[in-house]
Amino acid sequence: MKKPKTWVLTDEKRKIWIEKLEIRPKDLDLAHENWSIRKKSLRGGSCDGVDLIEIDNGALSFSVLPTRGMGIWKGNYKGIDLGWNSPIQGPVNPRFVNLQDHDGLGWIDGFDELVVRCGLNSNGPPIRDDLINQKGLQNEEKLTLHGKIANLPASQVEIMVIPGSPSKLVVKGYVFEPALICPKYQLSVQVSTMAGSNNLLIEDEVFNMKSVDIELELLYHCNFGPPFLEAGSRLEVAAREVAPRDNQAALGIKNYETYDGPISGFTEQVYWYDLIANQEGKTLVMLNNSLADKAVLIRFDKRELPTFTQWKKTASFAKGYVTGLEPATDYPNSKIFERQCGRVVKLGPGEKRRSTLSIEVLTNAKAVAAAKTEISQLQHKVKRLVHEIPIQKYSDLDNI
Repeated sequence: MKKPKTWVLTDEKRKIWIEKLEIRPKDLDLAHENWSIRKKSLRGGSCDGVDLIEIDNGALSFSVLPTRGMGIWKGNYKGIDLGWNSPIQGPVNPRFVNLQDHDGLGWIDGFDELVVRCGLNSNGPPIRDDLINQKGLQNEEKLTLHGKIANLPASQVEIMVIPGSPSKLVVKGYVFEPALICPKYQLSVQVSTMAGSNNLLIEDEVFNMKSVDIELELLYHCNFGPPFLEAGSRLEVAAREVAPRDNQAALGIKNYETYDGPISGFTEQVYWYDLIANQEGKTLVMLNNSLADKAVLIRFDKRELPTFTQWKKTASFAKGYVTGLEPATDYPNSKIFERQCGRVVKLGPGEKRRSTLSIEVLTNAKAVAAAKTEISQLQHKVKRLVHEIPIQKYSDLDNI
C-alpha cells in the first residue's frame, strides 16, 4: 500500500506560500483513477488575492477557499451545479468586506458560498453584547452578522492524497479567530472526498486557546439554488418541533416544507427545527426537486450540532434565489437570547469541540426515495409539533 502524499501550500510561521500547483493520479502512479487537485490565486476585481483549491474527484468537484475561512465555494456533480447564483460576484477577498457596514450587516457583501461557516464567537444578528470579564468588569462587545470566521484567512493549508481503492483527496487548514484581548479560537478544518464518489465530508475541530472559559457559536450555512431548488421542491426532515422565527415566517407556516419559484420582492422566511436523531445521534436532511429525481442530502451528528435552521429566500434570480440548510450549535438568534436559553456552548481552557457533516448528491428517483424512507423511519413513532406562531422557546419575542 502506498503512503499518503502531502503538499504544504501555506504556512505562515515558516513563510511558505505556493501560488500554483496541480496534482494528478499519474504523479502518484495511480493511472487507473481520474481526479485532479489544483491550487491557484485569483486576480482582478473583488476576487483579487483569493486562494482557490479545486478538488475534482472524477465525478464531484468543489472549491475550498483558504482566504475565506476554508469555506466551500461552488461545486458540480456530473454536470449538475452545486451552490447558488448570488448577487455578489465572488469569491470576495475579505479585504473588500467591512463587517461593520450596513449597521453590522457587512458580512453579506462577501456571501456567495455553497458552505460558509458562521461564528465562532457569534453566529446571529448584529448586537451589542455586555459581558463580565475575569476581573468582574463589564465589557461591551460589538457583534456583527454571523461573526468573523468566514472572512479570516487560513494560516496553514495543506493537501493530501491517500492512495487506495479509491483514493482519498484531502484539504486541511487552520484558521485563527482573534478576540477582544488575544487570539482564543483555533479552527482546524479537514475537507475530503473519495475518488469517484458523490459526497464530500467536512470535519472541524474548534480549540480554546485561552486559559479561561470561552463561548462558542458555530453554524454551517449550506446554500442551494437550482436545480435542487425550484417550484415544488421539498425539504424532507424528521422533526419533533418546527416553529417560525417571526411573523413573516408565520405567514408561510402552512407550506414551510415546500418551495415556490422565484417571487420578486419575496421577504425571507426562517424556521427553527428540533430534529430527531437515531440511537447513535445521527440525523439527516434532504432538499429534493419537484420530480424527486434530484436531491442534496446533509448528514450530521445532532450531539455535535443540536439545532437546525431553514432559510427561505426565494426572491428573483437577480436578487438571489436560494435556500439555506443550517446545522449549528445553536439557533442564529442574538447571542444574548441564545445564552439566556442555555444554548451557547462553553469551552474550558484547552478544550476542543468537534463537528462533522457530509453533503451527498442524489441524481435518480430511487436514491431520493431511499433517503426519504430513511427520514420517514426516524419520524415514524414521533408526532411532529408545528407551531403556527413564533414561541419564546425558539424566538426572542421581545425583539422580533
